[in-house]
Amino acid sequence: MKVASFFAGVGGIDAGFKNAGFDVIWANELDKHAATTYRLNFDNELVVKDINEVEVRDIPDFDIMIAGFPCQAFSVAGYRKGFEDERGNLFFELERIFKEKKPQVIFLENVKNLVGHDGGNTFRVILERLKKAGYHVKKEVLNACEYGNLPQNRERIYIVAFLDERTYKEFEFPEPIKLTHTLKDYIDYNKKQDDKYYYTENSCGFYNELKENVKNPDTTYQWRRVYVRENKSNLCPTLTANMGTGGHNVPIVYTPTGIRKFTPRECFNIMGFGKDYKLPKDMANTHLYKQAGNSVVVPVIERIANEIKGAIDRAAFYERKKVV
Repeated sequence: MKVASFFAGVGGIDAGFKNAGFDVIWANELDKHAATTYRLNFDNELVVKDINEVEVRDIPDFDIMIAGFPCQAFSVAGYRKGFEDERGNLFFELERIFKEKKPQVIFLENVKNLVGHDGGNTFRVILERLKKAGYHVKKEVLNACEYGNLPQNRERIYIVAFLDERTYKEFEFPEPIKLTHTLKDYIDYNKKQDDKYYYTENSCGFYNELKENVKNPDTTYQWRRVYVRENKSNLCPTLTANMGTGGHNVPIVYTPTGIRKFTPRECFNIMGFGKDYKLPKDMANTHLYKQAGNSVVVPVIERIANEIKGAIDRAAFYERKKVV
């Protein structure tokens, strides 16, 4: 089945669906830096322009729409203006496209806060628009550490909509799985990294507080403006788009080579991108941190995509039996 990707970013959702056996044929992304990273890893057509300027007639026919539409309008880390924010309004650009193209399946991902934003009204509008277009909808909030076997506390809302009611009935979100991976599976603790990743007395005004409190190599810490916070769960906090600019969102680890933050590669690792996923060598770290923080947890996407595939296959099987 053919997949078209919107707000593709660096292709996290695309990678999950591709891993599940779907054929990603077309993608759209506005950010030129994210597009550079995408093109290093995917060979399908990528249209780099504002979705407002994308004409439906220029999009090839596809079976599945996938989209992680901008979440800043609904996020705790953003301003939570919802549809009042022009980024929140971009859902209606997706609606413009799926009303005309009528893909069999629509897959949407966003921050957990979308569900409760504006007293639930924002989420209700999205579900109503999907249903009005003829879709049957299922939705679930899943955490990466419970559904992706990744040591990151990252809750996201996933919406899966089907035109075919039988396929909708056959689909269920994946079950939780045991977390067996630790931070050390994704963070290279023993390798000496570039000096710019380390906190030192000369480079950091709160180094003494870090030195006194950051002592456990099995978890992450954060500098919360006036104190050091240890993540007792031994998980990485939710990676964010502004990690590259400093502040309290930066995960800090204690390693044999010193107290440091994650490298961009480690951020992509802990989002579930494979070791063969390429990062541009000449791109500024601020862009790479933003790309990782804005992306999705690939193993969770892959598990949902596999469930979608199974539902489609089962529905087709029952349809064949009915014909016979």
